[in-house]
Amino acid sequence: MTWDMLETIDGWQWLAVVAIWLVTLFLSVMVGSWVVPWVLRKASGGDLPWARYEPYEPPVLPQALDPGEEEPRGTSRSGQSGDGDEPPTGTMNPEAMDILRGGAWLGVLERLAITGALLAGYPYGIAIVVAIKGLGRYAELRDQPVASERFVVGTLASLIWSVATGLLGLAAMNALVI
Repeated sequence: MTWDMLETIDGWQWLAVVAIWLVTLFLSVMVGSWVVPWVLRKASGGDLPWARYEPYEPPVLPQALDPGEEEPRGTSRSGQSGDGDEPPTGTMNPEAMDILRGGAWLGVLERLAITGALLAGYPYGIAIVVAIKGLGRYAELRDQPVASERFVVGTLASLIWSVATGLLGLAAMNALVI
């Protein structure tokens, strides 16, 4: 839908276009606030959920052990037990979450801006939003590589969700006008 098409629609179609805008923005922002954390939790495992494999354990060379010392069962050389009680890593790392504070609000604003830009017929707005977000976080990410994975995964999930909902809303508006 382009701005020129808006001149050809009558009263009830205006109401429908406004309703589509509101529903699409709501879906992008609110449902995206559930989708993005779900993706981040899934990504914290380190690989795709359907790629089942045993985690890599580097071999313990005999010269690394003190004479007479035996590797305790269920414990890696890092001293952490293999029972799953180690702190979360990857995208759910508490340190990464602390560094990228305010990320949930930025994600809401990002989805709102991207979906709105698509609905308004200005897809170039996506590049502007991504550039502003990347430049705004650059200083934090440059010094804290632990947070960069969370930033990239969260931004990409948010971007995909907002573009999908924006295109869905755009298709609904085009179906209404044509």
